[in-house]
Amino acid sequence: MNRPHIAVVGSYATGLTMKAPRIPGSGETLLGTGYRVDFGGKGSNQAVGCARLGAHVDFVAKIGRDSFGDMALGLYQEEAIGIAHVHRTSEAPTGVGFIVVEADTGHNAIVIDPGANELLSSADISAAESVFQSASVVLTQLETRVEAAQCALAIGRRFGATTILNPAPVRPLPDSVLRLIDVLTPNEKEARILAGRSPESNVDPQIVARDLLSRGVKQVVMTLGERGGLLFSASAQKHFPAVKVRPVDTTGAGDSFNAGLAVALAYGDNIESAIRFAIITGAMAVTKEGVIPSLPRREEVLEFCRLHDIDSPAWLSELSPAAQK
Repeated sequence: MNRPHIAVVGSYATGLTMKAPRIPGSGETLLGTGYRVDFGGKGSNQAVGCARLGAHVDFVAKIGRDSFGDMALGLYQEEAIGIAHVHRTSEAPTGVGFIVVEADTGHNAIVIDPGANELLSSADISAAESVFQSASVVLTQLETRVEAAQCALAIGRRFGATTILNPAPVRPLPDSVLRLIDVLTPNEKEARILAGRSPESNVDPQIVARDLLSRGVKQVVMTLGERGGLLFSASAQKHFPAVKVRPVDTTGAGDSFNAGLAVALAYGDNIESAIRFAIITGAMAVTKEGVIPSLPRREEVLEFCRLHDIDSPAWLSELSPAAQK
């Protein structure tokens, strides 16, 4: 089976994490443990997730000319991700996040410097037009400038791709952007903010989704965590139950869900089948620590479905190892 092509536009950031007995106060120095360096960035995570599930992926991003940028390119080489449009710049460092985790509670404090991600421009996206011409799905997020995401969605729409926006970190978007989205994948709070409501307001998800559909979004796929997901469109409203697993680390669940959704749609599944598959890949991600280690590969999904007596998509089992190269 031939692999479909997905264009992912988004961010890369290196995560620097350590544990401490407590979150330090102003002027305080503490001894930490467990220092580690992780791959991160929602765009990068989702690109890796899509590639592991059997899609041909091109990633459009901007990283610095530094050791963290070298790490990112090594990851993409290992995962067979196209990097012709992963631009390197000397104007800013590779994005980075500093994460201090309170050892006993798991609470954390995070400071992020977007670095080169802030320099990803509409011009960079337009220069990658050849990538979009053959893509069946374009997937982007909001960890870069809105203008970059908007340009990616517009070019994807022009070439007939299915456009997916994972609106995280959430920010208000004009109708001109919402009209470019075939599938919007917010969680409940993100959906409320996009609809101009308080993130803590107790508003029926159907009302929130209706607001977004009226502003031009074609379909809203609202993620509910352990409660599954909801689909809203002009002609449908449906709840999809979660797959029950024992959670270890929920950090990568959203990225794994979006990757699963994008790949299933790229293989020709309808939106309901794609959501069911995305719920499986999202559930699998919470069973392992870390984001990149938790993103499932095709063979792992097949085994998970077998063990949980779940029907896997035909394309997943038909995809031969040779076709993945």
